[in-house]
Amino acid sequence: MNYINELREGENISEVYLCKTKSTATTKAGKSYYSLMLQDKSGSIDGKVWELNNAIDHFEAMDYIRVDAQVTSFNNTLQLNIKRIRKADEGEFEPRDYLPCSDKDIDTMYKELIGIVESVKDEHLNKLLKMFFVDDESFIKKFKNHSAAKSIHHGFIGGLLEHSLSVARICIYIADNYPAVKRDLLVSAALLHDIGKVDEISNFPENDYTDEGQLIGHIVMGAMMVSEKIKTIEGFPPVLANELKHCILSHHGELEFGSPKKPGLIEALALAHADNLDAKLETFTELINANKGKKEWLGYNRMFDSNVRITSD
Repeated sequence: MNYINELREGENISEVYLCKTKSTATTKAGKSYYSLMLQDKSGSIDGKVWELNNAIDHFEAMDYIRVDAQVTSFNNTLQLNIKRIRKADEGEFEPRDYLPCSDKDIDTMYKELIGIVESVKDEHLNKLLKMFFVDDESFIKKFKNHSAAKSIHHGFIGGLLEHSLSVARICIYIADNYPAVKRDLLVSAALLHDIGKVDEISNFPENDYTDEGQLIGHIVMGAMMVSEKIKTIEGFPPVLANELKHCILSHHGELEFGSPKKPGLIEALALAHADNLDAKLETFTELINANKGKKEWLGYNRMFDSNVRITSD
């Protein structure tokens, strides 16, 4: 594949890219043309279609398109002078080549998650977890490939899985070191706390908030999903059900951060801190990766409410 960051001026290419944006503009001579922003996992590049003729098939923004083009330079920036376009056929492209993706193996992470599910001894919680993570193929597919956010942290394919697994690991450590914490409740809540995001945020390549996500939000949506499954499990203790839902509903820790409830159980408190810790450490990690080699202060960061810098060597 001709990745965008490897293109060189003068090359002629025939390649599939994700059309991130498409707009129609007019030259000074009054001639219409398309201005595109094309993307793959290595970056993005501006594309121009100067001749709107039969070689340019119909396509829209967010389509995967095959382009025949020459790599040119304008104001010292590479762009594509596109001669032909058609929508790419199924099997011509692998979405992970065009979108940000976890650098960890998704199947390996999911195998570890299932191991954690198996470690939950409470029969009702174990059954509930398996209804999501073992039995529901549609949910599993979405969960494994979803982001954990539109932006901020884990905003990539596999991000929701990576974040949920990281939070579960932290919660296992907490449960192993604080005897007052009920391990099965905390670990179950950790695995389930963000499941509402599979419907709050649309699939890639859009990765944007859905109407339901805007109106209800993943915290309440996740609690509702759990509640519906619990109704189908005979003998599920009502108190345990409410404790689990409380952990999910309070996992942002504060009302001003979107939680309908503040933590009222030790497990809920532990989950809120584990979730916050992983989110902030991942955000800082992404900041470091985006500024490799920089030794100066990076400026004020809103999430940390502080001027930040990468640790010196």
